[in-house]
Order: sequence, then structure tokens, then C-alpha cells
Amino acid sequence: MRSLHSHHALFLILAMSIFACAAPFFSAPASSGAALFEDDFSSPASGWDRTRFAEGIMDYDSGGYRILVNAPQVNFVSTPRRDFADVQIELDAGKLAGPDENRIGLICRYLASDYYFFIISSDGYYGLGIFTKGQVVLLGQEQMQFSDKINQGMAVNRLRADCKGDTLTFFVNGVQLAQVHDKNLTHGDFGLLAGTFDKPGVDIIFDNFIVLKP
Repeated sequence: MRSLHSHHALFLILAMSIFACAAPFFSAPASSGAALFEDDFSSPASGWDRTRFAEGIMDYDSGGYRILVNAPQVNFVSTPRRDFADVQIELDAGKLAGPDENRIGLICRYLASDYYFFIISSDGYYGLGIFTKGQVVLLGQEQMQFSDKINQGMAVNRLRADCKGDTLTFFVNGVQLAQVHDKNLTHGDFGLLAGTFDKPGVDIIFDNFIVLKP
């Protein structure tokens, strides 16, 4: 099991130790809704952040979207500036370089710097939680949990986050890893997250991003 620590300033998240538990595995049900948003990141004009600073990079790169984090204990978050309540978010995410002990994921209901997050690490751990009022809390878990459903190392994983009413569900490679209920956040933007633990240099590429009506 792994504790989750991070910090936030602008796109960076100041956090605390957080708490979590394991979930049963279920196959992912198909969405019944139409596409609300879709991006293969082929056009740098599609609305995502294009930022380069001392701690890293968030930008379009080679037909994908790249987040490089060059500082320890930092998360970067990027959104396309939309606002929805219920969404099913999916994308492909892979590690380009850096430590396997990292954070890679999706966010939903991003509003005034609060959001739900759905993350994995390249050494096979996952977590689902909320960032609110400057604090990070895992939901339904005391620690990040290991799953052999997560492809490790320099590998691509298909991530899916369902945010429907007060139900939050996390799928990796078509398998449900976690589901919780929380009523704190009701609507907001959606997007991407990449971050570091103790070692900097996390370099992640995202592609085939789609948001469906669940």
C-alpha cells in the first residue's frame, strides 16, 4: 500500500497523507450516451493548457498531450475549460520516462480548484479521491492499492472515470477497480493529472480523450 502526498500552486496541489480500501473487480459497462467532448490532441488549438516553467511542461506533443513534472511531490492538472455535471471520461495514458512511482489520471467536477481524481501509478497502484479546500482525501481507501490489472512500466493504460450523481467509479483497462459515493462536488470541468512522489522527472503522454454522457 502507498500513501499519497502532493502539493498545489496554480496547477500544483498542496496535500496531506490520505486514507483508503480495496474494491472488487467488475467489467466496465458500456456508455449509453452521446459524446460531450472528444480530442485526439492533433490540434494545439483545442483548448488545453500550453505551459512551460521551471517545474515542468504541459503541452501538445507529437499528436498527444504531454505532462512533464520536474519537481518532487507535485501534481500538474490541465483542463479544456468546460462545465458538466455527469460525465464518463476515457483516455489512453502512457509513461514516456521517469520513475514508475508516479501519478497518472483523470479529474472531474473541477471548480474553484476542487475536483475528484482517479489515478494510477506505473508500478501498479490506484486511488480515487477528492481535492477540496487545499486538502487531498482518498475515498473508500486508506492507501493507494495495488492491482495487477494496471500495465506497469513503459506501458499504455486505458483509464475511465464515471462521475454520475453522487457515484464515482474508476475503471482501468476495462475493469472496475473502485466505486464510492460522495456529494461534495456536483459539476465542473474535466481533465488530466500527472504528478510525482519523491523523485522528479515523471513524463506522461495522453491520447484518445473522450467524454460521454453516462
